Amino acid sequence: MRKHVYKLLAISLTVLLLMAAGCSSSRSGSDSKGKITITYWQYTFPSKVKEMNALIQKFEKENPDIKVVAQDFPYEKYNQKIAAAMNAGKGPDMMNLYYGWLPQYEKKGYIQPIPEDFMSTKQIDKTFIPMVRSSKIHGHYDGLPTAVRSLALFWNKGLFEKAGLDPNNPPKTWDELIRDAKKMTKRKANGQYEQEGFAWDVEGQGYHTFEEVLLRQWGVTPFSEDGKKVQWNDSPNGLKAFNYWINMTKKHHIGDQNFLQNYNTAFQAGKAGMMIDGSFDIASVRSAANFKWGVTTLPVRKEGGVKSNFGSYWTNSIAKGVSGKKRKACERFLKFLISEQTQKEWLNKVGELPASASLANDKSMTSDPVYGPFVKGLKDAHATFFVDEEKERTDINDAVQTILLKHAPIEKTFNQLVKSQQAIRDSYFNNR
Repeated sequence: MRKHVYKLLAISLTVLLLMAAGCSSSRSGSDSKGKITITYWQYTFPSKVKEMNALIQKFEKENPDIKVVAQDFPYEKYNQKIAAAMNAGKGPDMMNLYYGWLPQYEKKGYIQPIPEDFMSTKQIDKTFIPMVRSSKIHGHYDGLPTAVRSLALFWNKGLFEKAGLDPNNPPKTWDELIRDAKKMTKRKANGQYEQEGFAWDVEGQGYHTFEEVLLRQWGVTPFSEDGKKVQWNDSPNGLKAFNYWINMTKKHHIGDQNFLQNYNTAFQAGKAGMMIDGSFDIASVRSAANFKWGVTTLPVRKEGGVKSNFGSYWTNSIAKGVSGKKRKACERFLKFLISEQTQKEWLNKVGELPASASLANDKSMTSDPVYGPFVKGLKDAHATFFVDEEKERTDINDAVQTILLKHAPIEKTFNQLVKSQQAIRDSYFNNR
């Protein structure tokens, strides 16, 4: 009996030692064969997840000493997942982050700067298109993109034709957009929309259109060069641009953000004549839209006037605390993700534009009837320097809702919005 007990104890001890060895190996990022394992997190966007899995297979084949474990989470839970994991010491080694989140991630100590010996700040400035510099924080970068985004105007050729409009002649100015949208809008006696001429929205691409397109076309630079000051009301034109944007829905009734859930759902269902969106939505429009559609550059205030666009991107960042062999493995994966070859493949599979400056003037892309307008838009694109993108977006949406639902005065609400936006920036910079 005693021998049996000793035997069981010996077996248990062996199992515990093996488990301990396995845990130790996991923490160091290496398996028993010396292969380095790194984890990569991203939010759940089907085309991105599918392409990332394919890229990981390709990378692992080229780098047999590294294993990449990818995980994705729903967008609305993504930041919370990362925060909880990082605070528990169980976060990813690399993460895909919206550039507007970087200041908060850097402030909370979740990410580390791109090592100078991997790619210097000057080299990054030279390699990527100019708008990527908006993610340079205190003179350094905390992540690098595979691709970038700009906005363009999608239009439903079938609805144009039914409304007596030329299906091959989309609007070139905002006044023309409103005029055409009115002809395609259908509303019931109670005011509810049956069809909208323009998929007007706030939280999708709407607030970007106001901040970086309309304000600039009305002659207002949204923020100071250092990003510290909100300049929307430094000129009367700021209020005029805000009025123009709000009255697309409030006065002209050409669309509503709550119609059929959101702007791109309405367009893809064939119930919106036009929408503004990024190139990342091309794949879903292609698969869902049962009608002829086209893409063109964003309207301007007046023909021949100022062109402006909003640019954005997702960066690949290395988590704070990752060091040694694991960091070197992350750097090799990052180098693979930002290579021109990967950028071209990403365009074909995901629809986002190459981030490399050398690819911005590629004629095969600028002449493409679908991607071309987005590539052209990059020349005039501005990536807003957010200090807290979620708070800034929510603040704008709340202000708009007080106007649309509570009938608050536009000018008073606008001035209050500028103050609250300034307070968000003051809080960030004063606590640095």
